[in-house]
Amino acid sequence: MRRLCGLILFCIGVGMAVKVLIPTTLALLIFIIGLLVVGYNLFCRC
Repeated sequence: MRRLCGLILFCIGVGMAVKVLIPTTLALLIFIIGLLVVGYNLFCRC
């Protein structure tokens, strides 16, 4: 279950990172980085 949640959060983070191509705010950028880090840690930590 932890791997599935990690994959979901990582995919959401990647999808939001695509939005960075459009001008963005600092808060959104921090949120995207947070999702990527948490998702990666949940998915790769066994």
